[in-house]
This record gives sequence, C-alpha cells and structure tokens, in this order.
Amino acid sequence: MTGPQVVALGGGHGLYATLSALRGTCEGLTAVVTVADDGGSSGRIRAEMNVPPPGDLRMALSALCEDTDWGRTWRDVLQWRFATDGPLDGHAVGNLLIAGLWDRSGGIVEGLDWVARLLRCEGRVLPVSTEPITVSAQVARDGRVEKVVGQVAVATAEGRMRSLAIEPADPAVPAATLEAIADADAIILGPGSWYTSVLTHFLVPRVAAALTAAGPRTILTLNIAHEDEETAGTDRVDDIEALRAAAPGFAPAVVLADSSHDEPALRSRVEQWGARFVAAPMRAEGTVDRHDPLVLREQYRDLVTWVAGGGALAR
Repeated sequence: MTGPQVVALGGGHGLYATLSALRGTCEGLTAVVTVADDGGSSGRIRAEMNVPPPGDLRMALSALCEDTDWGRTWRDVLQWRFATDGPLDGHAVGNLLIAGLWDRSGGIVEGLDWVARLLRCEGRVLPVSTEPITVSAQVARDGRVEKVVGQVAVATAEGRMRSLAIEPADPAVPAATLEAIADADAIILGPGSWYTSVLTHFLVPRVAAALTAAGPRTILTLNIAHEDEETAGTDRVDDIEALRAAAPGFAPAVVLADSSHDEPALRSRVEQWGARFVAAPMRAEGTVDRHDPLVLREQYRDLVTWVAGGGALAR
C-alpha cells in the first residue's frame, strides 16, 4: 500500500464515514478526535474518572480495524453495549476497555495505541486533547441570547448558535497530534456535527494554529442533511460563515459538498474564500444525512492526490 499521509478530524458518525472511506487508500492515516462529549456511556466515564470521553475515540478505532475476522470481531466487541438492570446498562465494552487501559497506564495516547494494536488498526487514533473539554455556546432564541453548557445541551439547543467556547480554554494537546497535522500531506475536516465535532477543533489554540497553517492541504467536507438539531434553520453557507468566524485565518484548499447543496450562493462564498468547490452526489441510499463510503472514497482519492501534489498552491 502506497500513498500520502492523511489526517482526518472530527468525531462520531461523521468521522467514522471519513475513516471508512480512507482506509486502505493511504500510506499513513491518523484520526484526530474531539473530546467534548458528555452524554451516555462516555459522559458517565468522563464524570467518574475525569478522563476524556472515550466514545468518539472508540468509534474511530472501530472504523480503522483490520478487515479480517480478527479485526471485525474485536470491532464488534468494542461496539457492544450492555443491556442490564444495573450500573453497566448502556456502557459500550470499548469505552470500558479504553478507560481501563488509561487507568492502568496513565497514558491517554498509549492506551489508544494498545487498543489499535488489538484491532490491528490500519491507522492511528489520537485525541485533540488529553483533557476532557467542556463546550459552551451562546444561543439566540425568542429575541434573547442565553448560554448553554455541555456537548449534549449545545447539540440539542433550540435556537441559533452565536458563538462557541471551551473549558479549559487552552487544554493540553499531545505532541503526536500536532506532529501528525504538521506532517500530513492532506487534512480532511468534517463531516460531522458542525459545532460540537468540527468547530471545536478550532477552539483548541494549538490545534487551531496547526490547522490554519495546514489550510492549503485541507479538504473541508460539508454535511448532507438539510436540517439537524445543531444547525436547524441554517444551510451550508451558514456553516461556512460559522467556521470563518471561529477561525478567521483558516482557508481550506477544497470544499466538498453533496450535489443537493450545489447552489450559486454556496459556490460563490467558497470561491471568495479562495477554495476550490467540488460537488457530487454522495448521499447513501435510504438515508437523509449519511455519506456513501464508496462514493466518498472516490472523491477523497482524487482530491487527496490533488492536494498532496500541490494542486492548491499551483492555482
């Protein structure tokens, strides 16, 4: 297997789709994962142990598992959730395994690397921070603006997002995370929950600086859904504006959108940003918001080759 070094950033199902599409196409693939989740199994482990929420990290590891009986079996075990009448109810096995390795070794990155070895992952998974992050937002609703705290609360808040913040304001970032971004031939940002999985990377100062420097090597992937809880009442142009407000110095090389969003206003805004706009039909059949991994793979293969070859710099 030959190819460029690629870093993908995000969280949850969006990052899972990206990693599934990229797996097997890169010489080196690294996932950089948000750590702001405070709900469900991850939230309970985070609150009890004061560690980063493991759920999105588990999802990324599962996406990169070796495509063999061994890898798929351990992937399925990691994703398995208990259904009991006691305190284990709702916990994912992988969350507990990751937390156990962290408790045993004391090393966040080291523990993730051990799970990657177990799954024989085709790539590496790193956190955006080794500290759990609390995200908050100023949300406008019914003529007033109020502060909403916590990833779950922000993701489900009714109203329009005005601004985002995190605590701690400058969390610890692993050296491996910054090195991966700096050394990558191509960066892929998104898709995913726009405010709580994508924009949160730009709220971590050292990661934001690294991503801004990597802008000419970055492919920004927009979401497909026309409506979701975080971005209700807005569209992809608004997503671009929210990112530009959060990271004024950042500009990607490419913006990739589903053909359902190929509209003059979006195309114009992206081109004003200095980025190349690419639209293609990528929605998975039978869904309203999921990318088809095979179609996404073809788009990424071409765009990563273009970016890594200096196409953006040659424009």
